[in-house]
Amino acid sequence: MASNDLHSRHGSVMPKWLGLYYVDPIELVSGSGCWVTDQNGIRYLDFFGGILTTMTGYGVEEVVDAIRDQAGKMIHSSTLYLIEPMVALAEKLSELSGIEDAKVFFTTSGTEANDAALLFATSWRRSNQVLAVRNSYHGRSFSALSVTANPGYGATSLSPFQVFYILGGSRLRGPLAGLSDADYIDRGVSDLRDLLDTAASPNIAALIAEPIQGVGGFSMPPDGYFGAVKEVLDERGILFIADEVQTGWGRTGENFWGYQAHGIVPDMITFAKGLGNGLAMAGVIGRGEVIDCINASSISTFGGSPLVSRGALANLDYLLSHDLQENALKLGRHITNRLLTETQSNPVVADVRGKGLMIGVELCERQGVVPAPQRANAALEEAKKLGLLVGKGGIAGNVLRIAPPLSLSKEEADLGTDRLVAALEAAAAV
Repeated sequence: MASNDLHSRHGSVMPKWLGLYYVDPIELVSGSGCWVTDQNGIRYLDFFGGILTTMTGYGVEEVVDAIRDQAGKMIHSSTLYLIEPMVALAEKLSELSGIEDAKVFFTTSGTEANDAALLFATSWRRSNQVLAVRNSYHGRSFSALSVTANPGYGATSLSPFQVFYILGGSRLRGPLAGLSDADYIDRGVSDLRDLLDTAASPNIAALIAEPIQGVGGFSMPPDGYFGAVKEVLDERGILFIADEVQTGWGRTGENFWGYQAHGIVPDMITFAKGLGNGLAMAGVIGRGEVIDCINASSISTFGGSPLVSRGALANLDYLLSHDLQENALKLGRHITNRLLTETQSNPVVADVRGKGLMIGVELCERQGVVPAPQRANAALEEAKKLGLLVGKGGIAGNVLRIAPPLSLSKEEADLGTDRLVAALEAAAAV
């Protein structure tokens, strides 16, 4: 079917706020490795991986075989029954989490995982006061939106929580602009102490934070920032929730979890996206006593289903056995170094940042820090013309998000970087 026909049908039955990329949206109909093919047979090198979800690549034989085998046995039963793949996956995640004697609750999305973590935290602390970080994004549910500090996603001003926002986000603009790493940390901790002393009650439930902000344009604090923040939280018994929906599974290269760059162990970790490689797999890993604090009975109809858990187990095994974290570290540094060098003279590239295969390119007006979302849109369209798919984010929509599958090859990394640099040059001419 022609893309314009499908686009028209989409507009007739889907919500108008359900965003689509490109002036002429495309339908992806198949994929292999790091490549996808649209409805017209055009192939693209995917540098966004279904919003950081296709972690090990498309059509990975070991993962597909596991899903196919499980589908022939049992797709669904619900948590009213024992599910061996779910328990096996929980055992592995508990071990990998770094949290002692951790328990796991499975959900179907990162939004739902963050919602559950906030439920656990507020129940444990008997408080509806929550800390979050400026420029953050934690999902689209009622509770997740209330801890999201990104006006573009502010669907409602109503909230089940009283939320206070600590410093974080852009290092190009705002109160943290131009600060050294040490000064950034000192400023953030000082502001947090003042916030807790003057604006909040003594019984804050938790801080929820992304080690690297995803939708926020891959903005990140210096290593150690959340370590210094957690020292203040620990003084007051405030829980720390690490939103690892985008930073988990070795994507940052340096560590398996994003929180590890800060020298801490969180009370809870929320995860989604990459573990399922496209399956609806997400959840919370946390301290057993916190996860167990819910007094009411509950179940999960779809969380941790046999099919999804079996596929996620195969995907995690593939990731670990092929050391894709090391590949992310090596190729992420290679792409970043090339971008830093080859965009140095591009007057609209204000920043290249990130870790591993999680790279942000911020576009601003010429040789300044005024966000230029129209240039990001131009780069996105030009990259598509060149056969490259990238993402977009940032509080002003002016940051290109680079996050290919962790199985990316050196040749694909160079090809994608060539195309991206060309797209950025085209954006400078707009």
